[in-house]
Amino acid sequence: MTDTTATTSSERASTGGSAESDALRALYADWTTIITETPGLTTRLFRSIFDEWHKPTREPEDVTYAEETIGGVPGIWVLPIGADRTQVLVYTHGGGFAVGSASSHRKLAGHVARALGVTAFVLDYRRAPEHPHPAQVEDGVAAVVALVKRGFRPEDITTIGDSAGGNLAVAIPLALREQGRPLPGRVIAFSPWLDMENTGESLVTNAATDALVSVPLLESMIAGVLADGRIDPRTPLANPLHADLAGLPRLYVNAGDAETLRDDAVRLAARAEAAGVDVTLSVVDDMQHVFPCLAGTAAEADDEIAALAAWYRR
Repeated sequence: MTDTTATTSSERASTGGSAESDALRALYADWTTIITETPGLTTRLFRSIFDEWHKPTREPEDVTYAEETIGGVPGIWVLPIGADRTQVLVYTHGGGFAVGSASSHRKLAGHVARALGVTAFVLDYRRAPEHPHPAQVEDGVAAVVALVKRGFRPEDITTIGDSAGGNLAVAIPLALREQGRPLPGRVIAFSPWLDMENTGESLVTNAATDALVSVPLLESMIAGVLADGRIDPRTPLANPLHADLAGLPRLYVNAGDAETLRDDAVRLAARAEAAGVDVTLSVVDDMQHVFPCLAGTAAEADDEIAALAAWYRR
């Protein structure tokens, strides 16, 4: 079953996003300027730029944090007051597998965990290019396996992530299936980046409206995670659009209608539905890449997280 929320381009042109939602577009535009105008940008500086990803997200109320290493993977526990501590979100951050961190995404994870009434563990998984695929998937699997050993039931674990982390949220259950292990109960992917071949139509049609994600940027990220072409871009755990999705847990996928990666989300939902997966797709007018980062700032993000919470409890 697929539930889909989407709008036409003409509707998008006439409505526009809220003034508050422009904070994310402005941040992305600033990053793009820095990236394109800074010759010899080092990996360290590149990562420091993306650690600003938390800025459009308001600090969630009644949430505490704690650092820990689980299954050999460092990360940050997100602990809303009154949350059901038997249920956990395993959150994998975005950033092209190369940038972003648990710190850059802890506030977003806090808003989601609080809305769902559960806890979350945000992974600081190994990043490319130092650690190409499948290091990131391996770290996610290790964390899930360790949580099960601690007593969490697999059905009470949800893999969730954004952008490249949305890819991992899907790939981790696929890797668990390959190992004959039980799968998590749910999968949530915000603006997932899945296609390592850059074939999505929206890469072209939304090139003028996406303030951050461009084909050249994706190509540089692909080179890092796929070891400069030594790994096949159709490898299913690197590119879940080429995976057998049959048996995947309940899936929630969203995207902004203005982003270049919109079609990755749309294609994932279509292929999951064809494989018999219970999938919900939400495409929201005028929103940028990973627009839930506007949680607590813009109504579009808060409404999306509220819809996700209703889906989670269904």
